[in-house]
Amino acid sequence: MIHPQAIIEPGAVIGKNVTIGPWTYIASSVEIGDDCEISSHVIINGPTKIGKGNRIFQFASIGEDCQDLKYAGEKTELIIGDNNTFRECCTIHRGTIQDNSLTQIGSDNLFMAYAHVAHDCMVEDNCIMANNASIAGHVHVGSHVIIGGMSGVHQFCHIGAHSFIAANALVLKDVPAYVMASGHPAKPFGLNTEGMKRRGFASESILSIKRAYKEVYRKKQSIEDALSAITEQSIVTSELELFTNSIKNSTRGIIR
Repeated sequence: MIHPQAIIEPGAVIGKNVTIGPWTYIASSVEIGDDCEISSHVIINGPTKIGKGNRIFQFASIGEDCQDLKYAGEKTELIIGDNNTFRECCTIHRGTIQDNSLTQIGSDNLFMAYAHVAHDCMVEDNCIMANNASIAGHVHVGSHVIIGGMSGVHQFCHIGAHSFIAANALVLKDVPAYVMASGHPAKPFGLNTEGMKRRGFASESILSIKRAYKEVYRKKQSIEDALSAITEQSIVTSELELFTNSIKNSTRGIIR
């Protein structure tokens, strides 16, 4: 299962039923879980921990030193969950000591060709980053997010769960949960209702989120007034709280 022309440094931990192609390099500080498929010409540096069932295509660079000019070779880490796919030429960098010394990726994500995840990013589960999509340092991406091709996210931004970033968008502020964003810079363009329906959201939950969206984006009022109106008018559900909390917890301000 491991090609004889693959280079695996002593100390690397390779799980069961792992396939590694020729001319791939695995550093000594790397752990790879069971049932992973790693193509040829892949570089995995570390410290990096990779879970089970991941697929990494050719010319991907996983766990490399970051591009932050402040980085001075400190020991930092990359942790990857299970069943992710990293297509050709993806670049995933480790963290910096200026944050938590950690870049972390959840499970069941798809990173299409040339996608880039910078240092200290946190990407949750079931996300898609399309071709050439890039997120800068310290970006947090919630679950079930789609980031369109050729789009970019500014450092320290938060992308709320179930949101949708259109192709070629430039995201400079936080995107609340469920919101669709497009443009240069990105502006809100309604809710990702189709995504919510596909994921089994009840019609009542979608309606409450639509009403909350109108308070924030359709009425000329402050964020504080909008959140107060949502609290007064709506029955609080976990789905609605995801939307309001993504606004309350914003540090960069939200797109409006």
